[in-house]
Amino acid sequence: MTAKQVKQLVIAGTGSGVGKTTITIGIMAALRKLNYRVQGFKCGPDYIDPTYHTAVTGRPSRNLDSYMLSHDTVKEIYQRASQDADISIIEGVMGFYDGKNPKTNEGSTAEISILLEAPVLLVLNCQSMARSAAAIVKGFQALEPRANIIGVIANRCGSEGHYRIVRDAIEQECAVPVLGFLLRDEQLRMPERHLGLVPSIERGELEPFFDGLAERIMTAVDMRRLVELAESPPVILEGRPSECRLFRPRTAGPPSVRIAIAKDAAFNFYYRENIELLEAYGAECVYFSPLAGEPMPPDVHGLYLGGGFPEEFADRLAADEAVKKSIRGAITRGMPTLAECGGFMYLTEAIEDTRGHSYPMLGLISGTVRMQSKLAALGYRDVTGTEGNFLMGPSDRAKGHEFHYSTFQPNPDAEIAYAYETKGLRGVKQDGYRNERGSLVAGYTHLHFASEPAIAERWVTKCLAYKQLSETGEE
Repeated sequence: MTAKQVKQLVIAGTGSGVGKTTITIGIMAALRKLNYRVQGFKCGPDYIDPTYHTAVTGRPSRNLDSYMLSHDTVKEIYQRASQDADISIIEGVMGFYDGKNPKTNEGSTAEISILLEAPVLLVLNCQSMARSAAAIVKGFQALEPRANIIGVIANRCGSEGHYRIVRDAIEQECAVPVLGFLLRDEQLRMPERHLGLVPSIERGELEPFFDGLAERIMTAVDMRRLVELAESPPVILEGRPSECRLFRPRTAGPPSVRIAIAKDAAFNFYYRENIELLEAYGAECVYFSPLAGEPMPPDVHGLYLGGGFPEEFADRLAADEAVKKSIRGAITRGMPTLAECGGFMYLTEAIEDTRGHSYPMLGLISGTVRMQSKLAALGYRDVTGTEGNFLMGPSDRAKGHEFHYSTFQPNPDAEIAYAYETKGLRGVKQDGYRNERGSLVAGYTHLHFASEPAIAERWVTKCLAYKQLSETGEE
């Protein structure tokens, strides 16, 4: 018996900035108007675009990252999220073939498309070109024969006549349909993507923009043909179930511990699988907003301070002594805590902005964070733990990602106990911070727990020990 076909589509760009996010959001919104249940995915480590996907589709979007995660794990995340969807839309990252290695497909959108056997819709910026558009598409087809490019969207055309020239050239030379086009229009550009925009997305303030984009797509793109071409074989997990089932049930009964998670405009970057793995190992995750003046929730046994842009709200975070006191007290008492990037910044003595203004933070890490106008770090990290790191010891490995515009300047007399060793394009370095009690791990790196699920298990175990000590008054 032949396996039932599914509908999935990778929307890839010939490069960054060609408009693939705008078109992805428009196609998702159009499919929703056509009453499809749409599951969104984003290739790579980005955390802003999945927020858009979630707002438009009404379903949590997921990251598919073939560098940080094993191929079986990517497949499992995809299969688990898409199983009850009518169609899955996977937004690419950078250019279709851009990834970790310029000589291979590693970590690229192309690798994801091949891994999932997903059809690819290529977005091409057609500004200032005609027949040359066909040469670009043909090159993308030829570089990797396993990539199934099934169609093209012509973006930023100067006129409908310009579109017809581009369409005729591509369809003649490349034997794939051009499914539609969008004209050059500044009103169609996505708002500048930064984490401070997330609350406005979640409040629905961009819905008129999404609705207008859907109408444009439905007018200019052959949606019926797009859905037909999205048909593909189902994703099959390989190996024994015990080897490739990341989220198989691990606990029975009610959650054993509660972990508080800061979630607001200042702290918003969490891989969804990180939360779900904590839950799989027996944690109940409860949310609070430091920015809204909410102190630590009661009866919690762990704390997760995720990434974000605390520097955008440094004055408000600095002024709320009650919130700072509640978090400082919990960590000082030994509550098992992970603070990543923005969360790490919040735990230092101060955040200094680009104008030299300094805002006092929690003061648990001896040193100051200084903002700068250019990127300080960007890229994947291979992470090895250290002695005293309750999440990862010296023999443990995980993968993560860094993206920040600040640097940490420890006090001259400070002795920093490093939490881990990281390896990136610029080599290996000691990094992060852990406290003497062994209950706090902090640093710029965003760990993906699905690259080493034992991180979640160790954290829940540590929280359970803290809970037991708390109940006996021995914390």
